[in-house]
Amino acid sequence: MSDLSSSVATPETESPEAAARRLRRAKKAALAGFLGGALEYYDFFVYATAASLIFSKIFFPSGDPTVALLSSFATLGVAYVARPFGAVIFGHLGDKIGRKNTLVLTLVLMGSATFLIGILPDFKSAGYLAPGLLVLLRLMQGLSAGAETAGASALTMEEAPAGRRGFFASFAMSGISAGIVLASLAFLPVAAMSEADRLSWGWRIPFWLSIIVLIVAYLVRRSLEEPEIFEEKQEKGDLVKLPFVKMFRTHPAQFFQVALMSFETVTNTFMQSFGLAYAVSVGVDATTMLWVSVLGNVIAVVSQPALARLSDIWGRRKVFAGGVIGSGLMIFIYFSVISTGNIAMIFVVSTLITAGTYAASNSVYPAWFAELFNVRVRYSGMAIGLQVGILCAGFTPLLGAALVGSVKANWGPAAWIVAASSILALAGALWARETNKTPLRELGNHVH
Repeated sequence: MSDLSSSVATPETESPEAAARRLRRAKKAALAGFLGGALEYYDFFVYATAASLIFSKIFFPSGDPTVALLSSFATLGVAYVARPFGAVIFGHLGDKIGRKNTLVLTLVLMGSATFLIGILPDFKSAGYLAPGLLVLLRLMQGLSAGAETAGASALTMEEAPAGRRGFFASFAMSGISAGIVLASLAFLPVAAMSEADRLSWGWRIPFWLSIIVLIVAYLVRRSLEEPEIFEEKQEKGDLVKLPFVKMFRTHPAQFFQVALMSFETVTNTFMQSFGLAYAVSVGVDATTMLWVSVLGNVIAVVSQPALARLSDIWGRRKVFAGGVIGSGLMIFIYFSVISTGNIAMIFVVSTLITAGTYAASNSVYPAWFAELFNVRVRYSGMAIGLQVGILCAGFTPLLGAALVGSVKANWGPAAWIVAASSILALAGALWARETNKTPLRELGNHVH
């Protein structure tokens, strides 16, 4: 049980006026989470798409295309190395200076890094300086992404009405799906260009367009308020000096539970990067695969809040576990249909995963992971724990490319990477406590 003393009414006892005010704040927080998620993952997956289709040809020496693709995927993975550091830094700030201000910082960092990638010189004009700068800006993206989802989830969950925490927190995930849709749509006209135009200037446009989402998201996020439960601790001087140290001391089991469950993110990362590159290598048009991604994620924008609402009713564990089991099984069908080039089945199977099985686990974790921690260490606990699986996810495209190699019929190792990750996530879900009915002020362990 966490700290129970409070002078603020709980959601269960508040007046109708207070409940209406809470609902307004929750909707605003959900909108800010949606827009922030859209920007962060538009930026992140624009890079993933470019790494799969463009960067191996312009930022590295010409030669063996497989080596160049591995190098490009390695820069994709670099950001995932930076994410845990971002989780520690911004998680600390989120538990010290507040969720809102920290989230504004992560937003600006991601947006500026993405825009700058769009003006980088290529290898022909700048030599090894070009991939060096690319890695530096990718590190900036990683630092930002390391704390964005955790902060938006914690803030929205803390603002949500009783019994609807899963639903409201899931809008950060819907924003991520929207960001992936925008990233895919931004690359559709690029993919239709001649190769010369695409490689010289066309690929830069999606990176420049991120400035529009940045401005909108910044204005909404600046207008947010801190959650009352955090403000109360702040006003009483009851915050923790080193939140991540205190979190490890008071919530060790919860940290490892979140770390295991975070492996559910491997499914989407692997499909969006390695899946795209593999499909192109076996003759499926890149534009077709981008439309596959668009369809699945458009539906996921709607299906994720619906599935999260089910977790408010049925419980977090049931929905999450069902999702990871489904993804671990469906991934074998996914690679099988890609290897045969059956376009209709690629659309069907990919959508069933993206908007169905993966959406089930993905929509639940924003609330569930945040609910496992006390308010005083919540941002740090969720941010750092979440990055364990995400760090591994970042290098799975590189591992998949190395294991599959040039034998395109050898897709089995790629599917097993996702299946094994799903098993780890399931183990974490079976271990973690059910929190959907626990009152807000009783979440997490006691922090003294």
